[in-house]
Order: sequence, then structure tokens, then C-alpha cells
Amino acid sequence: MADSGATTPTVFVLFGATGDLAKRMVLPAFYELAQEGLLPEDWALIGNGRGRKTDDEFRTHVRGALEEFGPGEGVDRIDESVWSDFAERVRFAGRGFSVDDAGDLPSVVSDVTDELGGDVQLVHYIALPPSTFLDYTAALGEHGLAEGARVVYEKPFGTSQENFEKLDAAVHDVLDEKQVYRIDHFLGKENTQNLHILRFANGMVEGIWNREHVEQVQIDVPETLDIDDRAEFYDATGAVLDMLVTHLFQVAAEVAMEPPLSLGAEDLQTARESVIAAFRPLDPAEVVLGQYRGYTDVEGIADDSTTDTYVAARLWVDTDRWRDVPFVLRTGKMLGTSTQRVSLVFRRPDGPVKHLPEDGAVLSFDLSGDGRVDIAMTVKEPGPGEDLGIGRMSLDLSTVSDAEPLSPYSRLILDVLDGDRSLFTRPDGLASVWDVAAPLLNARPDVRPYEPGSMGPDEAKDLATPCGWLVDETS
Repeated sequence: MADSGATTPTVFVLFGATGDLAKRMVLPAFYELAQEGLLPEDWALIGNGRGRKTDDEFRTHVRGALEEFGPGEGVDRIDESVWSDFAERVRFAGRGFSVDDAGDLPSVVSDVTDELGGDVQLVHYIALPPSTFLDYTAALGEHGLAEGARVVYEKPFGTSQENFEKLDAAVHDVLDEKQVYRIDHFLGKENTQNLHILRFANGMVEGIWNREHVEQVQIDVPETLDIDDRAEFYDATGAVLDMLVTHLFQVAAEVAMEPPLSLGAEDLQTARESVIAAFRPLDPAEVVLGQYRGYTDVEGIADDSTTDTYVAARLWVDTDRWRDVPFVLRTGKMLGTSTQRVSLVFRRPDGPVKHLPEDGAVLSFDLSGDGRVDIAMTVKEPGPGEDLGIGRMSLDLSTVSDAEPLSPYSRLILDVLDGDRSLFTRPDGLASVWDVAAPLLNARPDVRPYEPGSMGPDEAKDLATPCGWLVDETS
């Protein structure tokens, strides 16, 4: 794999270093970059938290996270030669971090900076709930750790339109926009990026990527997982904020955007954010919210919680390319299957062949893992009759020549180190997101119960007519 473009000595500060997100996603991603030789020659990782840990205690925690969630399988997740070098570069700065008390972080950053030669790129990754973003941003400015730094914010960046505007203003009081990296890991997925590559690099696809040929777009991300140990975060967020206005809207923008002037960061961002401005505000009558039975039995969840663990919505994109084509979006917890799929359902042509199936021509992108492109088309069933069937073809992207895929978090952290903001969101697009979501947030439909292992409330079935949801519990 090619070397990273980042050559400046780098200090990576991970806030919330002992939390669930860091354990599952950030630490394994950073280790994967080390394993692939994609980190700068000189780097250090400083974990920050409220408790007190020695460097060795934190290294033990990091190793445990990698053994459980690192790249590879089982014992193969730890390459001892990589780990030996990795561990030496890992430090811990405890006693928290706030405007009033910076804890140990400034002194540890200073020590590590001196060790690396004095001229370093600071990267701060805030792997904490959104409710902390204001305080941590202010503390970075207060304690002299913001100048020239790059700061990564997890999603959701804001929890309402008012909260987003307050957070955006507070961030820009401390940081220039070019320093800000609002992460949405769905944009780091190999096949999300392939949405625009396959389209713009292949004339046979670009020519049919419009309302004349496409009847419906489905963006479907059901999950069999429960809320695990994220109960407090999830109950304050729910499926709408955790998935719909973040991941699903961003993927919809990837599908719907107009051709950018180039694939450079500014042009890609502009194309994506511009089409979000053309999303029609959601009609609550075209949204179904659900909550799986047993949710309120989870420790930490109130008995009367109305938090949504499921959302399905019909979105309209008011551009000449997509006008009157429904984008149907769905996600939820404790459903009958797990997948991450974008599907373009093509119109049935007028002509001599009659009684065509509704889902007989579909181009799908599987966003999970290394990604896969699937094509379904109506064919004559082999044999003496004239019966029609649906034939399917698949391209596993990991089989493409010289494929060296990275996990989404690894890809996005690498882009932060390289200073490439093309796969990160901008405030103009996020402002439009909250405009689109406002009618739903202001007039939420009643939450419908659904059974764990089902595909959600029955009321959502009509949203995907005429062909119905392509993904079911047998998928």
C-alpha cells in the first residue's frame, strides 16, 4: 500500500480514549494505519480521560481493544512487530479536560512535541457524545491547543437546528473552517465512494442515472444489533438523529448530487451540500417511527421512553434530475437482518414484453465490508417456455485488481492526517439537513411498536410501493 501523504510529525489526541467509540472504531482504525505503513514516520497517540492511568495501563487497555475489535481475525489482530513500535508511541493524559481545568493534557502534549522535534501537526479527535462538543472546543481554545490543529467531531454535529447553529458558532469562535473535520463514517465506506466513481466513470451508468430511467431509490440500513452498552447515548438520540439525518441523508446526497467540476475536495463537497439544499422538508405523514418491544426493559432506559429505534421515511429531491422520484430510507435496531444497501430501481420499459416484475431491473451497492455492486435484470428463464425470471450478477470490490481496502474510520482518519476534507461535511450542508428534518422533529409521529427480529412496523411497508422493500429478513 502506498505511503500516506502526511509527512509532518503528528500528535493525535484522542478524547474519550477509554470509551466505547474509541474502543470499537478509532483505536482499531489508527492501528490499521500503522499496520499498513500509512502513518507519518514520527507520530504519537495521546489518550485523554477523566481518570488517572499510567502510560502502561493505557497501553494494556489499547491492546485489549485491538484484540477484540482490531483488523483481522482472532490472534491475527495483533502483529507483534507492529504492536511493539505502536505501544511505544502511546501515552495517556488524565484528570479530564475542561475550560477550568486542563488536567495533564497540555504538559503531555508539550513533552511529546519536544520528543518529536518541536514542529508537529496536532490532531484532536473528540470521541465523545455531542453534548460535550461545546465544552471541549472552548477548552481547546482556552488552553492553547487549537491554533493550527485539526479537530475531528463525531456525528451528529448538533441535535436540532437551534443546537446546530449554537455549536457551529462556538466552533468557529475557536477554529477556522479548514481546521474542522465533521466525520460521517458512511462517507468513508469504499462503496459509498464508488457511487460517484461508477457513475461518472461509466457512460452506460451516467446516462440512466436520472428520473427518466429510475423509478425509486432505496437506502436501507437495517441492523440486528440492540443498543448494546450505548443506552444513555441512544435514548438521548434515537434512530432519526443517530442515522437518518446523518448517514442516510449523506448517502442520499451522494446518489442525488449533480456532477462536480472535479473530484477535488471543495468541488465534491459543494456538489454534495448543494443537493442537500434541494431536499424537500420531510412530511411527517411520510415517516414511520418505531420502537422494538423490550427497549424500555434495557437498563438505563425509562419505562415511558418514546425514543425511536426505527425510522422509515420517504424523501423527495427537488432537482430536474430527480423530481418526483421517491428516495425511501430505512434503518432500525433489532431487525430481522443486517445490511447497508443502496438500490436504484429502474422503470419498466414500454414495449412488447409484458407483465414485467416491479423489481426486475435494479442496480445495488452493498456498503458493508469492502463493498459489492449487484445487478438484477429480467431475463427469459432457460428452457422451452417464455417464462421470465430475474438474473443476478455481483462484483465484490475486494476482488478488483490491486484492491487494498481500508475500513471507513481508517480511511477518514488518513484523510484527516493528509488534510483532505472531501469526505467530511460542511456547515452549509448541515444547515440544510436541519431544515429538511425540522417538520419531523417539530411534529413527530407516534412511535409504533415492532417485534425484535421483524423488519419494523407494518405501517412502513407502504412507503416503498410499488415494488416494496427489497431487503427483508431473509436477505
